[in-house]
Amino acid sequence: MSRRKRSPQPYQIKGVDALFGEQSSTEEAAQRIPLSQIRLPQAQPRRYFEPQAMQSLVESVKQHGILSPLLVRPKGQDLYELVAGERRYRAAVSAGLDEVSVVIRELTDEDALQLALLENLQREDLNPLEETEGILQLLALKLNQTPESAIALLNAAAHPERNSVDNVIHSPEWQTVIDVFTSVGKFTPESFRTNRLPLLNLPDDIKEALRSGRLSYTKARAIARVKGQLERQELLDAAISEDLSLNEIKDRIKSLQPTNVTLDEGQPASLKSRVDKAYAKIKKSKIWDDPKKKRQLEKLLAQLEALCVKV
Repeated sequence: MSRRKRSPQPYQIKGVDALFGEQSSTEEAAQRIPLSQIRLPQAQPRRYFEPQAMQSLVESVKQHGILSPLLVRPKGQDLYELVAGERRYRAAVSAGLDEVSVVIRELTDEDALQLALLENLQREDLNPLEETEGILQLLALKLNQTPESAIALLNAAAHPERNSVDNVIHSPEWQTVIDVFTSVGKFTPESFRTNRLPLLNLPDDIKEALRSGRLSYTKARAIARVKGQLERQELLDAAISEDLSLNEIKDRIKSLQPTNVTLDEGQPASLKSRVDKAYAKIKKSKIWDDPKKKRQLEKLLAQLEALCVKV
């Protein structure tokens, strides 16, 4: 029979009421159980833990212990499955703790996964890609749909030419969407659709850099505009190794051939766009001060004028 020590102070699991639609703020007493009795779940919403931040947490745990209890659920005789608090659990293991403070709650598989997702989404250090994937997974669970169907619902509310927006936003499914974003508290459905869903379509090399925290999502989206794999990889490596700013990245993108770059909307640069950009560069250049370049420009201009007459 294992020992369980009750903590003298109750502990309230934050975010549970918002997720499960409960009005109560019931406080639950924490207990101490052996760390060896806790198992990680098979479906873990979080995949990356920044090494330096984890090491800082381990040092804190060595000095002060686990300050906030873990949330677990019963899984057999004297065994528990971790629901929320994976960073603290891993830090406790690394710190060599024998026991940790936990709150034990009976939860279904679905409720446990939803609560783990919400707990991760409320953290400040979650990277943008995992945050996006987590919100989408939470939407899919609450809607009882696939992630692809959840994305389709978000798009349907933004494209009146495809569907009746009124039918979408007054549906029970859309109210579920609103409830999820209210519980997460970081986005509206539209801001999530326009600013975060595009991250799921990034090239794998950029996704990996974003997931590991080596690249911000604004820089990732800018670099993804480069279509050529070699050019994109070189720019990605430079952005990380040289810690390029977003403006520096954009300047380097401008120096590439137009055919190797896509616009923000994901469409190839059009011929008209290239002409407009060339005209703007000519106006700003010192070509007028160079007689040789000026004669070349006159010849090109004459050809363009002749081309326009033929059209």
